[in-house]
Amino acid sequence: MHPNETIIAQTKTWIDTVIVGCNFCPFAASVVKNDTIHYEVISKADLQRALEALALSFSKLDADVKTETLFLIFPETFTVFDEYLQLVELSEALLEKQGYEGVYQIASFHPGYLFAGSTENDPSNYTNRSPYPMLHLLREESVTRAVDSFPGTEKIPSRNIKYAQQKGLLFMQSLRTASMKKWDTQMNDEVHPRQDDLSS
Repeated sequence: MHPNETIIAQTKTWIDTVIVGCNFCPFAASVVKNDTIHYEVISKADLQRALEALALSFSKLDADVKTETLFLIFPETFTVFDEYLQLVELSEALLEKQGYEGVYQIASFHPGYLFAGSTENDPSNYTNRSPYPMLHLLREESVTRAVDSFPGTEKIPSRNIKYAQQKGLLFMQSLRTASMKKWDTQMNDEVHPRQDDLSS
């Protein structure tokens, strides 16, 4: 399996296990089921390359109405959360500059995500702690439609925080770790076959 395929597989498993499995986003399950998510790995991206990839993603969503949502994944860069927040800020500015405000939204996920006012080991941070730094593009129209059809959406963030805190830090950590380890193990087996596989 190519490294990028592994990164995407880890991201998909994390979405299935955490976002859908814990029901952090009630709208996510249908998008996953319908396979209308596009994943793109941007390797060794600095700010300029990341923003160029974001601009191309706007065009991609414009051209392909069947793609409901899109993830840009940065496996090697923006690992420091403050640097990642700078990327988010510039991404929001680019979205506005290119006239996409009200058309697309950008959601943020990061391995070291830290909500304002929370502590490093607060389990609630794991609602947004992804395997890799990433930007999540959503169609504003789809978000509005989903919100209108789902009662009590304003309570989702507080409900998610409560759920994560009740489950505890070790449980939330284990979900993300498992989504990484499954594919890390498979990739290692492909690169370094076990001796009994070689002798069979």
